Amino acid sequence: MYSSFSSKKRIMNSSFNSKKRIRHSYFNELFQTRSSAKPRLLFAIAEEDDCVWSFFSTPQLENTYEKSSSTLVAAAEFHMKLSPDKLIGIYHSYDPRYFSIGYASGLIYMYGDRYMARPLICNPNTGRYVILPNRYTYRKAYSFFGFDPIDKQYKVLSMRYPSGPGHNKILTLGDGDLTWRKIKCPLPQPGIKSDGICINGVLYFLAVRVECSFEYVIVCFDVRSEKFTYIDVERICQLINYNGKLAVIYWEDDVDIYEICYYGKNLDDYLEKNLNVDATNELRVWVLEDVEKHEWSKYAYTWTDDTFFRRHVSIAGATASGEIVFSMRKYSSKQPFYVFYFNPERNTLQRVEIQGFGEAFKKTCSVRTFVNHVEDLDVNDLKQLKSVHPPLVKPEFYCLPESESDTDSEAESDSDSESDGQGDEEG
Repeated sequence: MYSSFSSKKRIMNSSFNSKKRIRHSYFNELFQTRSSAKPRLLFAIAEEDDCVWSFFSTPQLENTYEKSSSTLVAAAEFHMKLSPDKLIGIYHSYDPRYFSIGYASGLIYMYGDRYMARPLICNPNTGRYVILPNRYTYRKAYSFFGFDPIDKQYKVLSMRYPSGPGHNKILTLGDGDLTWRKIKCPLPQPGIKSDGICINGVLYFLAVRVECSFEYVIVCFDVRSEKFTYIDVERICQLINYNGKLAVIYWEDDVDIYEICYYGKNLDDYLEKNLNVDATNELRVWVLEDVEKHEWSKYAYTWTDDTFFRRHVSIAGATASGEIVFSMRKYSSKQPFYVFYFNPERNTLQRVEIQGFGEAFKKTCSVRTFVNHVEDLDVNDLKQLKSVHPPLVKPEFYCLPESESDTDSEAESDSDSESDGQGDEEG
C-alpha cells in the first residue's frame, strides 16, 4: 500500500528569517462539564446554499503504528444542526477574505458574508450558541477567535482591510455589554492570508506585509495583553499546533492561489486543473522551538500512496501524539469520507473511513475538520451558552458606496459607533 517513503530530515535554524470571568447575560449557563473523554475529531459540515451547519465528532485515532495498513472505520456522533436566521448569513468559503472560522477551547467561532453577517459562537457539544453584535467591515471580513487560559477569557479580534477605512477592533466575552472596542496595531496593517489558530493564549495567523513588497509574516497576537508581534516566514504555508508549539506546514509545490487568482477563484476547481494526480507528496513541517530567537526545527517527508489524493484533502492539524491529520474537504452521501493520519516517526499513513454523517445531505457539502476537540475547558465557572441572543436588527445599510468611504474623516465617523447589542456598523 505504501511506497517511496523517505526518511525525515531535521535541521536547526536560527531565523525563519483582575481576572475577568465570562459572566455576560448572554453567556449565562455556558457549559462546563468535567470530562475525562479523550480528544476527538470535530467536523463542521456546511450546506452552503442554505447556510445550515451540522456538527459531528469521532474519537481521535491513537497509536496508529499499532494498526494495520488497511482502512479502518470510525462512527461519527451527531451533535447539533445550526440553522440560524438569514440575517446571520454564514456562507462558507475557503478564502479567508470572505469567511472566518476558528476553534478555541471547545467553542467554534464563525463569520461569513460581511454584508449580512452576524458573528456567531457555538458549543458544538451542547448545541448552545450566541450571536454577536453586528461588525460591518469594509470589503473583507477578517476575524479571529482566541482564548486566554490565565484569565479564562474568550476574545474575537477583527482586522480591517489594509487599504480601507475603519479600525481594528476586539470583543471580550466578559463583564458588561458585548461591545466592539478599538484596538491599536502598532505595526503596518497586514494583508490576511489564513484563518487563525490559538496556542497557549497566543493567536497566530498568516499575513503579508504590504509595506515590504508583500513578504509573508506570521502575526502573533497575545490574547491577554492584546499586543501584536511579527515573525518573518519565507512562503505561503498553513499554521498548526504541534505539541503545544507553533508549526508551519506546507506542500513543496503550494502556491497562493488567492494571489494568483484574486477574483473569487474556487479552490477545488484550481486544484482539479493544476495539481497533478500523480504528484509526489513532498510535505514540509517547521516547528518553532524558540519564540524569541526564531529558531525552528525543520522536517521534510516525501511519499506516494495510491489511496491518498492530495487535491481532495486539507490539513486538519496534529494530534497530541504528533500524527498529522488530513481530512477530505467535501462530503457527499454517494461516496466514502476519509481522514488520514500520518505518523512522522514511523513514516506511516493510516486511512480511516468516517461513517454516520447520514444520507440527508442532498448536495455535496464543505467540511471543516478540527483536531483535539474536548469538552473540558479547564474553566470552573463557565456557564452554558444560551440559544438566545441580542435582537436580530437589520442594519440601516450594508455597504457604503465607494464615494462615501474615501476619506479618513468619513471613515472615523462611520466606524466610531460602538455596539449596543444591536449593531456596530463600519464603513
